[in-house]
Amino acid sequence: MGNKKTHVLNLTNEERSELERIVKTGHRSARVIRRAQTLLWMDQGMSDREITQLLNVSVSTVWSTRKKWVTEGTVEDKPRSGRPRVLDGKQEALLMAIACSDAPEGVETWTMQLLADRLVELGTVDAISDETVRLRLKKRKIKPWQKKMWCIPTVSSEYVACMEDVLDVYMQPVDPDRPRICFDERPTQLLGDTIAPIPMSAGQAKRVDYQYERFGSVNLFMMCAPFLGWREVKATQNRKKVDFAHSMKDLVDVHFPDAQQITVVLDNLNTHTFGALYEAFEPAEARRIARKIDFHYTPKHASWLNIAEIEISVLSRQCLKQRIPSLERLTHVVHDWTLRRNQQQAKIQWCFDLATARTKLARLYP
Repeated sequence: MGNKKTHVLNLTNEERSELERIVKTGHRSARVIRRAQTLLWMDQGMSDREITQLLNVSVSTVWSTRKKWVTEGTVEDKPRSGRPRVLDGKQEALLMAIACSDAPEGVETWTMQLLADRLVELGTVDAISDETVRLRLKKRKIKPWQKKMWCIPTVSSEYVACMEDVLDVYMQPVDPDRPRICFDERPTQLLGDTIAPIPMSAGQAKRVDYQYERFGSVNLFMMCAPFLGWREVKATQNRKKVDFAHSMKDLVDVHFPDAQQITVVLDNLNTHTFGALYEAFEPAEARRIARKIDFHYTPKHASWLNIAEIEISVLSRQCLKQRIPSLERLTHVVHDWTLRRNQQQAKIQWCFDLATARTKLARLYP
């Protein structure tokens, strides 16, 4: 009598098929799949000891699996009641609304404890922990402490007109006699190492000391013909009207001397005017350059329309993350980068056209 099993397993064909489906599909938890496999092996006549060795479980686990099937007829776990929710749907919606509102006077952003205290003050709950608040906000992906700097445009008919003008320029066919140039600039810090970096080796990244020496800042002018696969980067000490004027002269006399007219897309910076030519050159020379240039301005707070910004992004990621201590070194670095990109004739595929703008940005139109 001593080894007689208290719970006897007798599987029907339907039960056996269901257990086999659970094991083969693998769509249940590991615990449920293990129970189903245990029962199938029992049905095939394997002993409890053999099953424990195959599954690396204890004898009591095999015994409890048999008992659960015989008494309950399932390998699934019973639903657990769990702890009742601290916040119901309405209360949680109120928490989200408060977290998205302005913080109280005297603090910059909501903290978890401030939000918990506010719910108690409003009588929403009798008590709530800051951890519960954190988990609710995490579930909704709300981060009251986080903010992003964003260029928020003032949309008007002028905005739409400038946008469509630039997009119309981009849609024109390629014409070597009338190249389309995108122009932009960016400041760059000159930084030098105070301690020589340790070179990279197998299994060890390059190590750069956190201390550095500043040598001021300079400017980079980006001129690119995105549909021709050409770009030129010019490093200057300043970003004044005279520097801009000399860049325009370079376009006319150095880079595209045979062009009938050069279309330039640029933003509304106060130095980007024909007046800058007259501050840098004699009137006759300024007029000569101006006759060959046609400016098209992006809308205010919409520099994303300037393809030169994409090229500047590529330049920044590929060669400006290193520490560069001098203007001469920077000039050499950007020259090598420009030469390589131009040899590759790397182009930018601009897909945002007038039809797309009128569809996706229909809300911006008057």
